[in-house]
Amino acid sequence: MTDALGRRSSHERQSTSKRLRLSERDLLWLEKLHQHGPLPTSYLLAYTDALRASEKRQKERLGDLFHEDNTEHGGAYLDRAPQQYATLKAGYNQLVHQVAPAGLKALKDAGLLHEIGGHYGPWVHRHMVACITASIELATLQRPDVSFIPQHQVLERAKTTLSWPVRVKDATSDQLVRKDLIPDALFGLIYHTHHGDRFRFYVVEADRGTEPVSSHNWNRKSFERHLAQYKAYVAGEAYKEHLKLTANVLVLNVVPDAGRLELMRRQTEKQLGSCSYQLFQTFSEFAAPWRPPEPNHALLAGAWLRVGYSDFLIDGV
Repeated sequence: MTDALGRRSSHERQSTSKRLRLSERDLLWLEKLHQHGPLPTSYLLAYTDALRASEKRQKERLGDLFHEDNTEHGGAYLDRAPQQYATLKAGYNQLVHQVAPAGLKALKDAGLLHEIGGHYGPWVHRHMVACITASIELATLQRPDVSFIPQHQVLERAKTTLSWPVRVKDATSDQLVRKDLIPDALFGLIYHTHHGDRFRFYVVEADRGTEPVSSHNWNRKSFERHLAQYKAYVAGEAYKEHLKLTANVLVLNVVPDAGRLELMRRQTEKQLGSCSYQLFQTFSEFAAPWRPPEPNHALLAGAWLRVGYSDFLIDGV
């Protein structure tokens, strides 16, 4: 079944039974979706911009990767999660893609399948995290002075996982308790300077306002508990043991709007006073009702707010 313009459904597979063989461009798309998580069409086209293929043909190819299941890996290579159709005016949004099981098999055969770690939580949250890290990587691809280190490379080098236990004081009982800290994502940046390469690493926390800023229940995830855990992890330098790093680690808090940012800024000031390692920036497309965004290069080049310190730029040292 197709529409009046001959287009196939955006959310139901409609194969023509033609044989589909992966190209180098297709593998790059699968690799980036595996690395980051669910990404919109505009992100995938940005990754292959240097190939100078027409936008129309590339979108048609993404359609084939979703619809066609006559492949050497036993099925279609891309999925389109149904959650993307549950937002306002979803039919006007760009499509969001993710790797299907056959795509993972193809990556394994190509030696590109890694133990990624992370990609936890509800789908929209995972989509937001993916858009954050991919936006930063895409911005680095346009510059000669900074390069992106993906999460799996950091974890593989340290022979560890994303989770790390930290001991924090329960605000309600004054007892020291052990809680696993699991960032939404992790990456590094290499700064190519005249004096040689410099490194800095970042953990990402995507906050859509679904959790309380503070809570009397210390077992419930909140921004208050986040601050306590990262005080032990970053200020207490637990990351050095966890990630086997000597370079600094900063926390990137990405929120949907200025109102949420202000609440978190006040809690940071109340709990920690001045804080140099907690950074804040907004990503307005993820405010309700959210919509799949275009790549957000301001996440690399734009200013990040801090409490008690001047704004910080992560695109240089």
